[in-house]
Amino acid sequence: MTTRTERLDGLPFTRKHRKLLLGSGVGWALDAMDVGLISFVMAALAVHWSLSPTELSWVGSIGFVGMAIGAALGGLLADKIGRRQVFAATLLVYGLATGAAALSTGIAMLIVLRFIVGLGLGAELPVASTLVSEFAPRRIRGRVVVILEGFWAVGWIMAALIGYFVVPVGDDGWRWALAIGIIPAAYALVVRFGLPESVRYLESTGRVDEAERIVRDYEASAGVEPPAAPSTAAPAHAGADGAASVATGAALASPAEPAEPAESIWSARLRKRTAALWIVWFGINFSYYGAFIWLPSLLVSQGFDLVKSFGYTLIITLAQLPGYAAAAWLIEIWGRRVTLAVFLTGSAVAAGLFGLADSPATIIAAGMALSFFNLGAWGALYAIGPELYPTSTRGSGTGAAAAFGRIASIIAPLLVPLLLDLGDTAMVFGVFAAAFVVAALAAFTLPERKGVALEDT
Repeated sequence: MTTRTERLDGLPFTRKHRKLLLGSGVGWALDAMDVGLISFVMAALAVHWSLSPTELSWVGSIGFVGMAIGAALGGLLADKIGRRQVFAATLLVYGLATGAAALSTGIAMLIVLRFIVGLGLGAELPVASTLVSEFAPRRIRGRVVVILEGFWAVGWIMAALIGYFVVPVGDDGWRWALAIGIIPAAYALVVRFGLPESVRYLESTGRVDEAERIVRDYEASAGVEPPAAPSTAAPAHAGADGAASVATGAALASPAEPAEPAESIWSARLRKRTAALWIVWFGINFSYYGAFIWLPSLLVSQGFDLVKSFGYTLIITLAQLPGYAAAAWLIEIWGRRVTLAVFLTGSAVAAGLFGLADSPATIIAAGMALSFFNLGAWGALYAIGPELYPTSTRGSGTGAAAAFGRIASIIAPLLVPLLLDLGDTAMVFGVFAAAFVVAALAAFTLPERKGVALEDT
């Protein structure tokens, strides 16, 4: 007897999938816009508030403290109360806090509000990728999640455009830039009432009627007739190789039956993939946020004015889009593991070249290469993460990995001023390149999940 998850896995990509991807992607882009804006705000505050590099590093890092906590809590809550509910709540939290940050009267107030912003930002990303991966057809699941991640580039480009056209207009330009960040609070209503809840989550909590209704909506969108007999909620049991085998003909479990305890992400079966995933998350966060949060400020410190610095950053950011596109194509050809490792290796090379760049042309070329490879790696990482865990721990597994990675995003912006004191830009980006190499080696140890059904138990 066919399960609901099998029915979803076998569907073509329909307008319902497109609506879910677009709805989640807009939230993702708004998240990226908020993260990206702070890099331009930092550069402006260095001029208007005469902040020291240490003070600037705290403005950049404090949001990631919130993101680390938010990622862990968001994943746990997503497994407890649902993916959609947490997704909407996170948009509301960080949208309101960003708008309030525009009214900051000093660095202390700004730091507190950026921490609250981080709580919402950190919780949203693993929850959104989990929701999309649980609806995407199996044969293109990786590609769909990479496309979702590609909305990050759209958001970062929006931030770069705001940084270029709004931040430099006057002493309060950075306030107007942050005020635009209140948009996610309004978009939370769209997510709450416009997107479906995860079918796997609904089944795991005994809400089988809702799950069946959602699956039938997706089948109707594809022009597929539902099966004559109702689906079971039969779980997929993982074999020794981590692949899922569906238990057929099982009776529908009663909601009153006690649920089996969720498998720990540190169980004997999952601990190796969890450790490798955490290493990749740490390395990519360390290098990405260390580089891109400081990029406009580093360019200013090299003698470029705010407008020219922001213009270079905008050009460099545009290369994120083809990076995502390439990863979305390759992930279903090479597989998740190889794509992730190759793009991390390319990021390492690009970071090294950026550290050695000494002219506008070489800075832009190396920066664009770093954007291309780094953001392609992010896309592959978000695709592979949810595939490593069963439904009961998927949200918490991806959230925990993201939370660990956020530790690196806290450390990196704080470390940049110290590295600059010890050496120069070459020293900074040499360290980032080394982190990318470690992450690439860890990526090669992850299991390949291309074409494999998501585990339900």
